[in-house]
Amino acid sequence: MEARSVKAIPVGQEWQYEPKWDGFRCLLTRDADAVAMYSKSGQDLSRYFPEVIAAALTLREKSFVLDGEIVVPIGSRFSFDDLLQRVHPAASRVKKLAAQTPALFLAFDLLKKGRSELGAKPLAKRRVQLEDFAGHYFSGANLFRLSPASLKLQDAQRWLASAGGGSDGVMAKRVDLP
Repeated sequence: MEARSVKAIPVGQEWQYEPKWDGFRCLLTRDADAVAMYSKSGQDLSRYFPEVIAAALTLREKSFVLDGEIVVPIGSRFSFDDLLQRVHPAASRVKKLAAQTPALFLAFDLLKKGRSELGAKPLAKRRVQLEDFAGHYFSGANLFRLSPASLKLQDAQRWLASAGGGSDGVMAKRVDLP
C-alpha cells in the first residue's frame, strides 16, 4: 500500500496511527537459512544490508515475512543521507559502512509467521501478532525494532509535531482492513 498525503489526520476508532519513517520501505523474508530483503518496487536490497541479513538469521523463528523500514541511526536520529550511502556498487564499501553505521529494521507489519499467512487478516489482528512476534524474537542486542503504533489521535499529533530526524510524518491505517 502506498502512502498518500492528506490535509488532516483521519479521526475515528477505525484508525491506527504510526510514525512515517524516512528510510527504505522493505519486505524482509526468511525461510530457514534463506533471507531476502526487497524494496517496494521489488529491488533486492539484501547485498546492501548484510548486517540486517545476519541479524535475521539469529532470530529463533525460522519462517516469517516482515514489512518495515530500513533506517540508519546516527546518534539519536535517523540519517537518510547515511542510508543512501549504503546503496553502493562496491561490496567492500558496503561491508565497511555496515560495520560503521549499521542499519535497523523497524517492523510495522507481520505478513507471515511459520505456515500462517497473515496478510488477509485485518490490521488489528496482525498488529497483535507482530507485537507478540517482536516480544518473543527481537532483543535489545539485535537490529530489529518494533515500530510504534497507537489508536490515540494525541500520539499521532505528537509524532507529527516532532517530525524530522528520521520521521516524515504520520501514517493512518484502517484497523479493520487486510
